[in-house]
Amino acid sequence: MQKNNFNVFIPLLFAVVLAIGMQLGFKMYESIKGKSSKTASSFLSSGRGNSEFDEILNYVQAKYVDTVNVEQFTDRAFNRALHELDPHSSYISPSELQDVEESLQGNFDGIGVEFSIVKDTLVVITPIAGGPSEALGIRAGDKIVKINDSTAVKLDNEQIVKKLRGIRGTKVKVSIYRKGVPELLDFTITRDKIPLVSVDAGYMMDNQVGYIKVNRFSATTYEEFMTKLAALKESGMTKLILDLRQNPGGFLNAAVDIADEFLPGQSLIVYTEGRTYKRKDYKSGRDGLFEQGDLVVLVDEGSASASEIVSGAVQDWDRGEIIGRRSFGKGLVQEQYDLSNGGALRLTVARYHTPSGRCIQKSYEDGIDAYEEDLEHRYEDGELENPDSVSAKQKIDSSQVFKTKIKGRKVYGGGGISPDISVPLEKLSSAFVARARGVVPQFVYNYYSNHQPEFKQYATVDAFAKNFTISNAMFDEYEKTVKTELKILDEKQLNANRGLIETTMKAYFARQLWGNDGFYPIINKEDKTLQKAYQTILN
Repeated sequence: MQKNNFNVFIPLLFAVVLAIGMQLGFKMYESIKGKSSKTASSFLSSGRGNSEFDEILNYVQAKYVDTVNVEQFTDRAFNRALHELDPHSSYISPSELQDVEESLQGNFDGIGVEFSIVKDTLVVITPIAGGPSEALGIRAGDKIVKINDSTAVKLDNEQIVKKLRGIRGTKVKVSIYRKGVPELLDFTITRDKIPLVSVDAGYMMDNQVGYIKVNRFSATTYEEFMTKLAALKESGMTKLILDLRQNPGGFLNAAVDIADEFLPGQSLIVYTEGRTYKRKDYKSGRDGLFEQGDLVVLVDEGSASASEIVSGAVQDWDRGEIIGRRSFGKGLVQEQYDLSNGGALRLTVARYHTPSGRCIQKSYEDGIDAYEEDLEHRYEDGELENPDSVSAKQKIDSSQVFKTKIKGRKVYGGGGISPDISVPLEKLSSAFVARARGVVPQFVYNYYSNHQPEFKQYATVDAFAKNFTISNAMFDEYEKTVKTELKILDEKQLNANRGLIETTMKAYFARQLWGNDGFYPIINKEDKTLQKAYQTILN
């Protein structure tokens, strides 16, 4: 059953890595954007190859037995051809380009709410601080049942996003059901720029160890990171755990800037080199805010591209310890070329190398399908559950041996960053517990919206963490929700895992009150990799 759970996770993980990881090196093309765009456009709009493609497309449209979605057909044809080159070169259609770039620009235009779909209904998790919804008094637990006088029930995530997002300054009307209010509440929200946070959390684990989690490397990541780092330093931090797990990458410059805060002088952080691109070195230059002090970087199979630049530089300079599991292995750099149709071509133009000379890119010689299935194979072969096994170590190309810059330790190229200390993938106790734990957010949203006054006594995250407990009555109510949603209730399994489930519930209640600043300090207590890092950094 564990395998099935992991298999469900793989396609989403790989899609995120591809979508965001392809942004690596995006900033590099700006200085030649005009020339490159013109060259790409003229190449794609003329020549024998394009004429042949048009001819084939005309036959398909005129003669094929069924109706063909021409846009989808051409998009797939372009991407299939590009994937013959490598897994990360891609064509992005005009309709996809805005969504792909928003996550890395660090903002979008919308109403400013985090939401979840609970029983076909849009439920506000929290209004984003400083956004237009918060200013109007929209609350966590509110249910948006109408958007512009049309029902918002039984819509999927994509449909809701399209309705709520729009050009800054335009208006959208929503009708909200709020517990205890007999009539629907109507709000007219003026859309505004909404920040997309790329640093999820930053807090003190004790009086000396700080923790920062970065979920991607966007245009605003360095600024967000420095805000957290400075605050932790002011709180007395002398040791830092940087969490890059499940971080699929992003902008090269953001990774370089963050690594610069850890490395002294003119230390090489990364270099890029390709057939038509001369080697370009990226070095530290400023006086970093954390050049001294113990450092641990967490990585796993979802850490890619920019995450591997930071962790690779830290490892190669013996600046800190890497803990977790072998990273994804994405070491290709793309440049973006704007196309005349409003889409874009992202083409691999170089490889990046860590300071010791390692190229982290894993092999794609067996084709895109094998490349996409690599994570599943790593699970099936036992690497993720036993990362120190002989079979796991054989996955690394032992012919590509390099040495770290200070201590001369052996490190290897050809397939991601291998951690200094490995922590196995945590097994779920059972499929039922995994599903029951998945019911927790829904239960918490509903309970909190019905009992908000009970939580006003907790002024801080620390006070909440120390004093709030899950009562037997609350857990009984949760069990009823599980039975309703899953059509089954295994009390023995729930009681055996009650500690884990109660911590999860407590973390989600804290998220209702303080967002991620409340969520991570509590949920991380059940994180075995982080706890291993914590014990390591104390010793």
